[in-house]
Amino acid sequence: MSFPTAPEAMSPAWLAKALGQDAEALRGFTAAKVGTGQMCDSFRLTLDWTRDVNAPATVVAKCPSHDEASRHIAKLTGTYVKEVNWYRELAAGSGVAAPACYHAEIAEDDVDFIVILSDLAPARQGDQLAGLGLTGLAPCIEAAAGLHALLWNDPRLDDLPWLARDNGDVIRALFPQLYAGFRERYAERLEPEVLDLGAGIAERLDSYLARQGSARTIVHGDLRIDNILFAPDGESCWLVDWQTLGRGSGATDLAYLVGTSIADPFERAAADRPAFDHWIAALERRGIAPDAAGLWTDYRVGALSGYFMAVFASMSVERTTRGDEMFAVMAERPARQALTLESLELL
Repeated sequence: MSFPTAPEAMSPAWLAKALGQDAEALRGFTAAKVGTGQMCDSFRLTLDWTRDVNAPATVVAKCPSHDEASRHIAKLTGTYVKEVNWYRELAAGSGVAAPACYHAEIAEDDVDFIVILSDLAPARQGDQLAGLGLTGLAPCIEAAAGLHALLWNDPRLDDLPWLARDNGDVIRALFPQLYAGFRERYAERLEPEVLDLGAGIAERLDSYLARQGSARTIVHGDLRIDNILFAPDGESCWLVDWQTLGRGSGATDLAYLVGTSIADPFERAAADRPAFDHWIAALERRGIAPDAAGLWTDYRVGALSGYFMAVFASMSVERTTRGDEMFAVMAERPARQALTLESLELL
């Protein structure tokens, strides 16, 4: 393999070239772990340049997870392939609120990879456990609309093999057994009606996976505030962690964002329609003519997606104390949302 996959394997010469500089321009660098992601390992690299160069003082490196289980599921689902190709083929010039990419490589095994990104500090990562209200989600809804407008009903959705990759068979095989483990793990943490929603999804899994939305576009797939960086004033944001990209209804991304973010159930129940209307207006400002009625149905079904991801991810990645509670709230909040919106009844 011709590239490093961890900071300790990087040489200053390799890193300098990856950043478009002469090999001797970088004297050295230090690395510090950042983020709370469980599918990848991320590091902030502080760079010691030998001279004044047109290059950043810090960058962020994303690398394969140190955890074998996380790497295994990443290979099965093409997780790392999606992120690398997002930056290689779509991100630059897209106008989507995302970090700039200096370098992206992936090996033929679909596991060993490296991505070097702009460091957006002092932007801060959202806190999934604390949650965020509708007002705070406003820039996220705008950023989501920018992503969804990029390939709205676009033929290119079928021309990108890494985006069109179908993981349906893997999900059908894994979800029932993952749900059984999830139910056992969270039996004392979650209420019975929340746990029972997963059984309803499992019973309707084929319908859930086969359902076609009213419009197709590129979707983030894990659009929650842990995967969003916020400017210090909270007025703007950047979307990160592009490992779950796919094709589908953008309304599903939006329902996932609202359902997983708003901690207070009363505020969340009152936020669905205002958030949806904000997103529709943001699409229209970008030249899209959305079918609001059809997309509202997509939104209601999409409320199941946060719960679905909580089950799938919690049982597939390295287990941590924070992760256990994060996945609990990721299931609990959208479960209440889905029950209110009667999402299962639409399948």
